[in-house]
Amino acid sequence: MASYLNVLLVTANVGSLFDNLGEIERDWLREFYKTVHRHQPRFIALHCQEVGGKDYELNMDHVEMFFRNILFSEEMKDFDRACVYVDKDFKIKNNFTALGSMYFIHKSLKQIYHYDFKVKEFKAVSGRNIHLGSLDSAATVEKERFSKNFWPDVGFKWSRKGYMRTRWIIHNRGFDLVNVHLFHDASNIVACRTSPSVYSGNREKAFRYIINRLSDNRYTPLPFFMFGDFNFRLDTRSLVQALCSSAEIKTVKKGTNNEEEKMIYKEKDSDHKLVLRIEKKVFEYQHQAAFREENGKAFLKYDKEIDRYNDVVGEEEIQFPPSYPYSEDYSQPTQFMNTRCPAWCDRVLLSHSARHIIHRGEEGESGVIYDTLGSNVCMGDHKPVFMFFGLKTNGH
Repeated sequence: MASYLNVLLVTANVGSLFDNLGEIERDWLREFYKTVHRHQPRFIALHCQEVGGKDYELNMDHVEMFFRNILFSEEMKDFDRACVYVDKDFKIKNNFTALGSMYFIHKSLKQIYHYDFKVKEFKAVSGRNIHLGSLDSAATVEKERFSKNFWPDVGFKWSRKGYMRTRWIIHNRGFDLVNVHLFHDASNIVACRTSPSVYSGNREKAFRYIINRLSDNRYTPLPFFMFGDFNFRLDTRSLVQALCSSAEIKTVKKGTNNEEEKMIYKEKDSDHKLVLRIEKKVFEYQHQAAFREENGKAFLKYDKEIDRYNDVVGEEEIQFPPSYPYSEDYSQPTQFMNTRCPAWCDRVLLSHSARHIIHRGEEGESGVIYDTLGSNVCMGDHKPVFMFFGLKTNGH
C-alpha cells in the first residue's frame, strides 16, 4: 500500500502587511494558523513576496520580527525544525528580490534532507536554520533577481522581481520548491492595447528563464512546485470588449504625444450610465460584484496567460475568486479595489512529473485542496493561496 505525507504549500504577497503595520498582521497570522490546524500537515512551505512592502527601507526591521514571530509561535510548536530564507539586504540593489521562504518540519517527520547547492549533496535538516540578508552565503538556497538586460529594447522599469529555489528529499522523494515573483501590469491603458498584452510577453521571458534554470545541466532535474505571485492577468483587451460590447467609448488624450489618459465606457441609452472607466492605475467597473459571483467562474475563460506554459506546468482546478486586488479596508474584506482588473495573480503550479507524486485520495475524492486563506478577512491586497495534498513517499 502506497504511503503519503500531508504537505501544505502557501504563497502570500505580504507587501500590505508591512505597508499597514499592525493593522492586518494579527488577522493574517490567525488565518494562517487556522489553516495549519485544520489540515494538520507534516511539512509546510510558506513563500512570501514583497517582504517589507513598498517602503522596505523603513520596514525591514519589522520583517525579521514577522518571520521570527511565526517561527517561535505557540501555534507552530510541534514543528521542531525549520529553514528560513529572507532576502532583506536592500542595499545590494542588483540582487535584492524581497522574497522570503519558510519551511516547517513536524516533529513526527524523521527522514528529511535539504540540498546544498555548493557541494551538490543532500544534508539532513536539524534545528532551526535562519538566513537573513542577501543570502549569498546560504548554501541551501538558490536565488536570482531578474537581470536588467532581460529586455534592453523596452522601457520597463527594473524592479525587485526574481525567484528562490530550495531542494528537498522527504522519505526518499525528491522535489524542488520555487518561490516566484514576476512583473506586474504597469498601466491598465497599455494592457488594453493588444491581446495578449505586452506585459504578459514580459512575464513569459522571466518564466521561461526560471524553467531553463530548473532544467539545465547544473543539477539533476527533479519534479518541482512553483508557487508565488506570477502576476498573471486576464486578457484585458478581450475582457473589456465583452464587458462593454453595447457601450460607447470616449477616449481622453494628453500631452504632445497625444497619449491615451482615460478610456470611459458609457451605456448608449438616454441615461448614459458609466459602465467602465480605465486609467493607468484605475479599473472602475460598475458591476464589480460579478467577479465574486460563483467565485468568478465566468471570467476564467479570460485567464489565458497560464496556457502559454502547458508544455511545462499544470495546475489544480481554480474554484476560488481572483486573488487580487482586494481592499485594505478592514470593513470590506471581499471588496476589490478599483485599481486593477481582478485576476488570479497568486498560484501554485507544478511540473508534469510532480503530478505523479501527489496522492489523489480514494475514488470519488480529490485528495487535493486548492483555495485561498482568509476569504472573508482583510488579508491585504492579495489573498494568500494554498495547496494541501498528500505527497507520495517511497517508504521508510
